[in-house]
Amino acid sequence: MPMSATTMYSCLPLIDIRGLRSNNLSDRMSVASELREACQRCGFFYIINHGIDPVLIRAVQEQSERFFALPDSAKMAVDKAFSLCNRGYEPLRAQTLEAGSPPDLKEGFYIGIDLKENDPRVVAGRFNQGPNQWPVGVADFRSVMEAYFAAAFEVSALLMRGLALSLDLAEDYFAPLMVDASATLRLLHYPPQPPKPQPGEKGCGAHTDFGALTLLLQDNVGGLQVKAIDSDQWIEAPPIEGSYVVNLGDMINRWTNDRYHSNVHRVINLSGRERYSVPFFFTGNMNTLVECLPTCLGSAGIAKYPPVTIEQHFMERYQASYGGCI
Repeated sequence: MPMSATTMYSCLPLIDIRGLRSNNLSDRMSVASELREACQRCGFFYIINHGIDPVLIRAVQEQSERFFALPDSAKMAVDKAFSLCNRGYEPLRAQTLEAGSPPDLKEGFYIGIDLKENDPRVVAGRFNQGPNQWPVGVADFRSVMEAYFAAAFEVSALLMRGLALSLDLAEDYFAPLMVDASATLRLLHYPPQPPKPQPGEKGCGAHTDFGALTLLLQDNVGGLQVKAIDSDQWIEAPPIEGSYVVNLGDMINRWTNDRYHSNVHRVINLSGRERYSVPFFFTGNMNTLVECLPTCLGSAGIAKYPPVTIEQHFMERYQASYGGCI
């Protein structure tokens, strides 16, 4: 396969990102060109040759299944309600991502940057800043998740450099976003869709993601659907071995003045089996002011959105998603 090759799969591009690690600028620009096309067309794409060890990936999937197999009492011992920074276990139907629909038929576990309680950001009460909760009785859970968090963060940083090039910016344009950056690793378990679901009930309601970009690790069950930009058609995004599904979040959509898309997606688990997925949400430095990029103003020179900090944006989205309880 050449250094950077794109193929189509269920209408979503598949991009080989090896070239972003090349010392040759032309290789990096070739991948950036493919990223530009995918981001302008739908904001969703697969990546391969990402560099995350398959052994680590399998360990994450195994640890996730072991956690969700714990008795409810063990999971509730690390309930997110005990955390001041949205870390830990989230029970079934605790979140409603699609307004007007029943709560999502999924349970999850949140992991973030693990900050001590005396860290200045924690002392100041900054949003989503603080220590993680870790379950008891799942050997190696913490070490595996911390190793995977670091690996996913590195790929996110690599993609942000590629996105900068794709937007005709300096390759290090988003480097300040990486300083004291926030990110969330979320383990998810979807029971099978019930035979007689409530009207509109889904594993995960239709929504866009909050932050910069998401790296989604899927099992082999499927169920992810992406809404086409120019129609009401839902596009299946089935698992492809060795790949990640990547999608842009609202911050990139806003930063690029709608040039790049943060696209609506949902999960409906019709397989009859348990479904597990592991999204990694890259956010960036919460103090970052998001305002229209100079290369995205267009001929009219008009920004469609007022400036906002990432922290302000996240607080608003969490309040909407959790009914005002954050």
